Order: sequence, then structure tokens, then C-alpha cells
Amino acid sequence: MSVKTERHRGLAVIRLDAPSRGNALSPEMVLDAGRAFEDASNDPAVHTVAFCGEGRHFCTGFDLSDLDRLDDGALLWRFVAIEQLLQRVWLAPVRTAAIAHGSTFGAGADLFAACDERWVLYGTRFRFPGAGFGLVLGTRRLAERVGSDRARRWVGFGQTVGTAEALACGFANGQVADPAARPAAAHGEDPDGPPVGAAVGDPDWRASLAQTPAVGRETLAALHRASRADLADADLAALVRSAARPGLRARIEAYRAQVAAARAR
Repeated sequence: MSVKTERHRGLAVIRLDAPSRGNALSPEMVLDAGRAFEDASNDPAVHTVAFCGEGRHFCTGFDLSDLDRLDDGALLWRFVAIEQLLQRVWLAPVRTAAIAHGSTFGAGADLFAACDERWVLYGTRFRFPGAGFGLVLGTRRLAERVGSDRARRWVGFGQTVGTAEALACGFANGQVADPAARPAAAHGEDPDGPPVGAAVGDPDWRASLAQTPAVGRETLAALHRASRADLADADLAALVRSAARPGLRARIEAYRAQVAAARAR
């Protein structure tokens, strides 16, 4: 299994468990996370499902370590599977949460955006690089969180968003101080926040999220439907149109080469 699951009263925690790959989303992890999420959200004893990551990072995006063996069709299938998981989280019948730390990039940042409660440790960095290779994934949900102009700027210019900015604009709506999720102090420090390792925010997010919501599951699901436009088909169509343009793998390879060259300067 590429995820770990645990329960704390009415809280189900899904921990992405591929730290050597930065918890990048492989097909196996997407499938395992989807199954774990369905099991938890269908359990009447569960009122909240939280995602977090093992190791230094929450999730560094797509796992493309086998890119040289993939064709455009296989890549498209992977992106569609991730979008379908994000849609289930977005319209879930339970409260959802993400506890982000370290690098939270690409589909990892999209998973964070899809959750109701979005908590960070200082030093967390967000980036949405998919548009760099022509992919449209998660942008509408991000726009609902931070506004269309800010979302287009973050996505269109490949901006790296630090902890302080994420909190200030409401993309993150809480802070945690959890040794089990905290990255090493030498990595990912936010220049405009306290050092990683400082006891900032809620010291026990599990206890906080285990508190029962004031409304029941049916009402919560109805609130999600009433407050969030159900544009799942349009979101999926936008993704498929962007990914189906011929040359997807070549665009990803070119983007990776560009990033590597920029780092080497």
C-alpha cells in the first residue's frame, strides 16, 4: 500500500506514504488513496477525512519517474484518474482536510485546494507547474479559493507561494505544529515566517479535527452541493482537452529540461 490509514474517533487520516519520492502521485497511490477515501467517507462513524504526507513533503505532484515508458494516452489516463479523485474530495459527504508541509506542488496542491480545512506548517511551499506543459487541472477550484486573478497569476506564471501568502489570502485557513508532520529544519524554510520547527499553530490537529461538526452528514453533503458549483463534467472536459493535444509527453520532457537548466544557472 502506498498510503497509511488511521482513525481517531470520527476522524480518518490518510497519509501518503512514498517519502523517498516526495509522495509524488503514482497510479498506485491515486488508486490506494481513492479506495481509502471511499471507505472512510462511506463509514457512518466518520465525519472528517484528512490527508497528510509522510517524510519531508506533503506531495510533490505527479510521479513521472517512468515518463520514458509512457505514451500520451497513458499520461492522459493518469491525469483523468487524479481529477476524478479531486472531484470526489470536493463534493464529499464528509468534512475534508489537508495538512500540508514542505513542498506541496502540482496535483498535491490541487488536493490541498479541494479540501474544506487547509492547514499548513511554516515552511510549506505551493506551486502549480502543470500549465507549464499545457495541462489545465484544478484551476477552477483554486480560483474559488483565492479568486480568479490570483489563481491565474499563480498558475500562469508558475509562482511559488510561501506559507505567509497562503495564509493571508485564505488558501490556507489554519496552522499546525505537529512533530509527526514537520519537515527537517534545514529544508523549506519560509523567509517571512518563523523557522521550521517552531511550535506554531494548533499543536494537536487530530484532536481538533476529531471534534464532531455541528451538522450531520446529509446536511454537510447538501451544504457542499449548495455552496460549490458542480462543474465536474466541465472540469474533466477542460483537463481532457488540454491533455489530449498531441505531444503531451514531449511537452513534459521540454518543461523538465527547462526547469533543470534554470536550476543549473
